[in-house]
Amino acid sequence: MTTFGTAGAAAPPVQTYATHRRRFPLFHHVALPILLANVAVAVGHAIRRPSMWNAWLVVVSLGLVAGLVASRASTLYVQNRVIALEMRLRLAATLPPELRARIPELRLRQLIALRFAGDGELAGLVERCLRGELATADAIKREIREWRPDFARA
Repeated sequence: MTTFGTAGAAAPPVQTYATHRRRFPLFHHVALPILLANVAVAVGHAIRRPSMWNAWLVVVSLGLVAGLVASRASTLYVQNRVIALEMRLRLAATLPPELRARIPELRLRQLIALRFAGDGELAGLVERCLRGELATADAIKREIREWRPDFARA
């Protein structure tokens, strides 16, 4: 019987700057395209046969798209807050005392980007963020050499 982590087990997938973006197929490739197509059909129908009912179908179609997008945005907002909390705890455990005291100065987007950095390069990247050298999440991610994958994302 083979156990996890022994010979024959599949290697974990590799994640890099080029492959770290997450697409949620059910949202990006199924639900959103269907609801957007529904808006187009409803608008077309309302133009061809104007009536209060067809106008209402356009409104409902737009409401469904808005609800789906709001749901996705809410999920990402909560995920970002959890990542920020996780990163503050990780930074508190790994940074030297002089940098640890400055954790509150890091912006949310910086904390989110720093999660991909390995522990060995974290202090240097945090210092550069605090000096203003790495102001954007993309700039931080491009500087990471020891990529720490994150597959548990919404």
